[in-house]
Amino acid sequence: MTQSVLDANPRAAAGPGARAFDLTARGAFALHGAFVAALLVLSQLPLLDDRPVVQDSIVAAALLLLAGSVLLFGVARRGRTVTLELAPRRQHYLQACQQGVVLLVWGYYWREVYHAAPLIVAQILFAYGVDSLLSWARRGRFSLGFAPVPVIFSISLFLWFRDDWFYWQFVMVAFALAAKEFVRWERDGVRTHIFNPSAFALAVTALALVLTGASDMTWGSLVAESQFFPPYMYAVIFLASLPGQYLFGVTTMTMSAVVTTFAFSAVYHAVTGGFYFVDSHVPIAVFLGMHLLITDPSTSPRTELGRILYGVLYGLLVVVLYDLLLSANTPGFYDKLLPVPLLNLSVILLDRLARSPALKAIDPSALGRAWALRRRHLAYIAVWIVAFGGMSASGYLGDRHPGQWTPFWEEACGADVRDACLNLYFLHETNCADGSAWACNEVGILLAERYDNRVVAADAFERACTLGFNPACANARVVASGGELRRAPPTATDYRYILRGSKGPFGAPLDETDPAKLYARACDLGWPEGCAAAGIGRSTSPDVGG
Repeated sequence: MTQSVLDANPRAAAGPGARAFDLTARGAFALHGAFVAALLVLSQLPLLDDRPVVQDSIVAAALLLLAGSVLLFGVARRGRTVTLELAPRRQHYLQACQQGVVLLVWGYYWREVYHAAPLIVAQILFAYGVDSLLSWARRGRFSLGFAPVPVIFSISLFLWFRDDWFYWQFVMVAFALAAKEFVRWERDGVRTHIFNPSAFALAVTALALVLTGASDMTWGSLVAESQFFPPYMYAVIFLASLPGQYLFGVTTMTMSAVVTTFAFSAVYHAVTGGFYFVDSHVPIAVFLGMHLLITDPSTSPRTELGRILYGVLYGLLVVVLYDLLLSANTPGFYDKLLPVPLLNLSVILLDRLARSPALKAIDPSALGRAWALRRRHLAYIAVWIVAFGGMSASGYLGDRHPGQWTPFWEEACGADVRDACLNLYFLHETNCADGSAWACNEVGILLAERYDNRVVAADAFERACTLGFNPACANARVVASGGELRRAPPTATDYRYILRGSKGPFGAPLDETDPAKLYARACDLGWPEGCAAAGIGRSTSPDVGG
């Protein structure tokens, strides 16, 4: 008689609520083959027809899984049984739900996220295949649950490879799961993985991209910037993370990280008059990392004080790395990815420090020690709600940060605030590339007067002239001779670009076309010329949080 694919007598699994079954090698091969078949079907979807490298990458991933399955079940375990454990753990599906909410909201305002949906599914299928192969090969036991989903969602929230290099996405996934399987240590009497799998793969990939200067292979900058497009995105991330904070007690880690970075930015602004992160005291992608990247309970400290120290260190490292990356002429968005593995390595030390007599006086777990665990979690969440509300009300954490708009940086540049002219240049350059003739003229003036680059300035003036901005035509003629350069106020058409701040989609102007409303909005945001055009007697800088 042929042995059944599933043994008739399920065995109790190790985890609560889980069940385990014996599978023949043939049965395990069949189950693994389902992942392979799904990948091959996915690769043939019509919507991928014009993305040949993506299609080929998915097919190659499927064939690699098939080869691994043949090797494992056709050679290594032929005629032997393995164990399939059905173990949907709450930690995994809750993390996936939280990340999924952010992906859905973000994708509604930046449709590239939705366009990437089949690629995310392909990575999830590949992750299940790799995870099952590694588990059955090393331990003869595979836990089928939701564990690969938050790994892939986490990677998708922070770093994508462009189509021409999409195969590296599968390498990153395989690396994440291999690190989880092979890089382990003894912690509190349990053998467990050291690194947050997705964070480890992201950090290693980020380091490789930095060292090779290959950031253009990824959507990294666009991913980080576009997460600011949805309205009230900080509140969305904050609310989405609350269930995990309540169930797993990671509030102190998130809160200390955000407060540390916010406090540094506030002090920097008070001392220099500029903004360290340009358009927020805590950039949206960093804020996301503080809520849904560093908070894996398996790879973070287990003491309350240890988690606070962990969060503080993450916030400080983000600040330091941001400056180092920009100083090295490298994109700053890697700042949130690089510190996590180092912090994962520190968790045993941080817990040991937290339990030491020297720090006992500042250990928050001493407060409410008699309370039930979930009650303490609620208390921390209450404190975090108040802190988040205060930071949001300040105007420096949310949609109305004044660093989004040109007037602040024009004034700061005039006062020679650190990096203010460079930030102003990047704002003008972005608006120029999108279609603002006024911004192109301002780019040319900055290049000629501030950076003494008259050759490139002439190109900017020519573009502005082509777009119909008359002062730029005169500037194009006199820039080489060093003559006086001319300025003029933005037009209503220009305001459709320069009033977007950091919230607008790439390249798209505001939907508003009524000049009177555009001038009134410009006046409200600090353009004296807008006030004059609108007939409003106001010429102040934009109100913080207004």
